[in-house]
Amino acid sequence: MTEAVETPTTPVVAPPLTARGRWLDVWDPENPTFWERTGAKIARRNLVASIFTEHIGFSIWSLWSVFVLFLTPAYGISTDPKQAAAEKFLLTTLPTAIGAGARIPYTLAVAKFGGRNWTIVSALLLLVPCVAVAVALEPGTSYGDLLVLAALAGFGGGNFASSMTNINSFYPQRLKGAALGLNAGGGNLGVAAVQLIGLAVLATAGKAHPRVLVGVYIPLIVLAALAAALLMNNITNVKNEKHAMRDVCRDPHTWVMSFLYIGTFGSFIGFGFAFGQVLQNQFPSHFWASGLVKGKHVVDPVHVAYLTFLGPLVGSLIRPVGGWLADKVGGAKTTFWNFVLMAASATVVLVASLEKSLVLFFIGFIALFAFTGVGNGSTYKMIPAIFRSKATLLVDAGADSVAAEKESRRFANALIGIAGAIGAFGGVLVNVAFRQSFLSNQNGNAAYIGFIAFYAVCFIVTWFVYLRKSPSRLAGV
Repeated sequence: MTEAVETPTTPVVAPPLTARGRWLDVWDPENPTFWERTGAKIARRNLVASIFTEHIGFSIWSLWSVFVLFLTPAYGISTDPKQAAAEKFLLTTLPTAIGAGARIPYTLAVAKFGGRNWTIVSALLLLVPCVAVAVALEPGTSYGDLLVLAALAGFGGGNFASSMTNINSFYPQRLKGAALGLNAGGGNLGVAAVQLIGLAVLATAGKAHPRVLVGVYIPLIVLAALAAALLMNNITNVKNEKHAMRDVCRDPHTWVMSFLYIGTFGSFIGFGFAFGQVLQNQFPSHFWASGLVKGKHVVDPVHVAYLTFLGPLVGSLIRPVGGWLADKVGGAKTTFWNFVLMAASATVVLVASLEKSLVLFFIGFIALFAFTGVGNGSTYKMIPAIFRSKATLLVDAGADSVAAEKESRRFANALIGIAGAIGAFGGVLVNVAFRQSFLSNQNGNAAYIGFIAFYAVCFIVTWFVYLRKSPSRLAGV
């Protein structure tokens, strides 16, 4: 009887962690020994600081969703209610647009300057809109000055892109979903947080003192920059993949997914910026202050602020559910049904508007916020699945598996940056739709009809490209 000979196995050796100051020269999270010994602790430390900074960035980006509740004719706003509503929607449109445009350069900056270095810089840039507001936002300010101040808040919109790109480099593939979900969800909560803090300012300092709000955030910005400096690292081997964004733009899935992301994240950030104004303009009699001002009823922004934070809060907290559902039943199927439910929720909002029912209106809008959060998670899950499926087809056709997998990751990372930027422009479209609807009809009904139609197009596109049985259908999306 021959004895079995045990074949010696080569132990997995963790590469030594070498660093120059805050630069990590070796970073190999896919190596389990390296990850357990040193990588996980460092990655968690970077993630915590990143979430904090991104959260503050979202709050600064959303500042004007609160400020518009304070603004009266003393701040250069028109005395005509219809024109005033249009002017206020423009004040929330500007930071949305500029923040969306900042996302691509912010994405590229991580590899150019280092994740830690750029997080410090991007945090300190948030001081610009806050200090400007602290100096200039006072009675007697012109509407033109308000537009400039609102535009500066766009700095906060880019932080999400650089934060996600940076954290993506720290985690192994098996943990990226959870890490990026925490990072994104913690950042999105900044929209609800600034509205809660705005409510506290309104309830204590009163609507005559909007600048108190930035007095709260200036110390937090300094603390975020300090946390990034003390807790974060740069990774030496992180580089911008050559021509990745240019190459992925030639793939039709880039434009399909960017379009769908307009419907999910674009709706979330657009509704987050506009919700308070919509309530204020759609149901003013429900929010009147006690007593009359110069013989007229006026809206008390404190009463409005009691409700506005709930939508962004629900949309942020539910985002991981979209990723979980996508893992269970498939990203495309989750996204399809999510858009169906978004169209149904927008229909409830329209009916409530026609019936002048604040309770039904609020329920419909909270449902809309919830489904934007689910859709954020499911669409982001679809992106890597699309390129993994395409890589599998290439390998089956004889391509090198390592090269195909590398190309899959390269395209997925580039598309995440592009979709994030284009999707954020959906927030601009939401605010423009509301502005035009209230300017023309003094209600949001035309905008709600537009949203219903858009979500219907989104679920049709999702079915046609990713669920319809056809030879070109990608498996596993």
